[in-house]
Amino acid sequence: MNNVGCQGFSRVNSRRDFLKRFGCGLGSVALSDLLARDGLTAEENPLTARSAPHLPTAKNVIFLFMEGGPSHFETFDPKPTMAKYDGQLLPPSLRDYDLAQINTADAKILAPAFPFTKYGESGLEISSIFPELGRHADKLAVIRSCYHELFIHGTALTMMHTGTRLMAHPSVGSWVTYGLGSETDELPAYVAMSEGYFKNGARTFSSGFLPAIYQGTYVRAQGVPIQNLHRPTGIDVPQQRMLLDHINLWNGQHRDEAPGDSRLDARIANYELAFRMQFAAPELIDLSKETEATRKLYGLDQDTSQTFGKMCLLARRMVERGVRYIHLVSGGWDAHGACQANHENGGRRVDRPIAGLLADLHQRGLLDNTLIVWGGEFGRTPIRQGSNGRDHHPYGFSMWMAGGGIRGGKVIGATDDLGFHAIQDRVHVNDLHATILSLLGLNHKRLTYLFEGRERRLTDVGGENDLSQRLLA
Repeated sequence: MNNVGCQGFSRVNSRRDFLKRFGCGLGSVALSDLLARDGLTAEENPLTARSAPHLPTAKNVIFLFMEGGPSHFETFDPKPTMAKYDGQLLPPSLRDYDLAQINTADAKILAPAFPFTKYGESGLEISSIFPELGRHADKLAVIRSCYHELFIHGTALTMMHTGTRLMAHPSVGSWVTYGLGSETDELPAYVAMSEGYFKNGARTFSSGFLPAIYQGTYVRAQGVPIQNLHRPTGIDVPQQRMLLDHINLWNGQHRDEAPGDSRLDARIANYELAFRMQFAAPELIDLSKETEATRKLYGLDQDTSQTFGKMCLLARRMVERGVRYIHLVSGGWDAHGACQANHENGGRRVDRPIAGLLADLHQRGLLDNTLIVWGGEFGRTPIRQGSNGRDHHPYGFSMWMAGGGIRGGKVIGATDDLGFHAIQDRVHVNDLHATILSLLGLNHKRLTYLFEGRERRLTDVGGENDLSQRLLA
C-alpha cells in the first residue's frame, strides 16, 4: 500500500477516493468535470494549487539545461593563470589522483579558449560567448563549486534531473508539482521542451515512483508543438464531452480492476486535460501576435538562435498562464574535440534567447516570482583531449540562478586554480535541489513519498547545504 507522504492518504478503489488520494494539491491536469459530477466543491478539489508550507520567493521554475556538459572554463569560471601552463603536464600533486576515466599521468593543460569580461555594477566575470547575457550580470548568482561523482552522461543526467544515479526516480519537476499542485486547469503544470531529443528520453521528465499524473508533458520545439489539438471533423463540443464521459467511465472500471497502477489514473486525467487544452493551447503556441521587437529580443530573427529563442518565448508565455515548472534543453555541449568552436556555436544558440527571457520577465514583473536555473550535467576537464577538446568533469563545475527573489551579481564557491575540484562552499546536486525547493517554499526533508517501505525524497539523504538564504541576502 502506498501512502502520499504529505497527508498519508492510502490507495483505495472508489472513484471519489481516487480523487481524494491526490489531496496534496499534486496534479497538472483538469478534472473539474469529474469532480463536479461527484458533487465536490472547488474548495474540495484536490488538484487546486496548494500554498507552500513556508514563505516562498518563487512560484514558477524555468530550468535552462545545457545537455552535454558545458565547460566551466569557457562559460562562468575564469582561470587566467592557466594560460601560462598551456600545453604543460599537470602538476605532480594532481597526477596522482585516481579519478574515474580521467588520464592524469601524461595529461596536458588546455588553457581557456575565451576571454572573460566584467559586467554590471557587480563586475561579475562572464565569458565572451555570452555578451547579451552579460548585460544581466547583476541578476545572476553564479555557483562555481557544483559537483557530483558521476562521469558518464546517462548517470550524470539522471542525477541532475532526479537527485540520484538510480533509475525510475521522480524528476525535479515532478516533485515540485507533487508538492505545490497546478496553477492552471487548461495547461499542464510541468512542461519539457528540447532543441532536439532528450538523451535520457522520457526519464528526463518522468514521475518515477510518484503517481504518473505528475510526469512532465513533452512539447515540441520545432514543427507543431502539440499534436492532435484540434477536435476531429464532424464532432462538436457536446458530442466530444459525451464521448469522453464514456471513455472515462470505461477507464475507471478498468482502473478499479487494477488498483495500484497510477498510469490508469493519469490516463483518465490526461483525457480531461487534452479536452481543455483544445481551447487554451492553440492560443499559447500562437506567436503571431508577438511584436517584432519581442521576436528580435528572443533571437527569432536569426537562424542560429531561432529554435531556443522560440522555446524561451513559449516559456515566458507558459509562466504567464500558470505553468509551474518548465524544463528547456539545449543539446550539443559535449566538446570532446574543438571545444572553442563547440562553445562558440552553443553561445550563439542560447545567448540572446536567455538574455531576452530575463529581460522580458523583468519588464513584465514576472522575474521576481520565476526562478531561472542554468547548467548542465557536469563541466569539462582542464586538460586537453583529442583536438583541443575537453573530457567530462563532475568534480567541479558552474551553474547559475536568477529571479525568484535572488539577489544577483554574486559568486558562490570556487574551484582550485586549475578548475579541477570544487574546494570552497562545495555544492552537491542534492544541495542544488534543496535550494530550488526552499525558494519555492518547500522543505526538502518533509516533501516525501512512501515507496517500497521507505519515505523517499528528492534529496535522498543529502541537501544539507541549502543556499537559499545566501542567494536571497
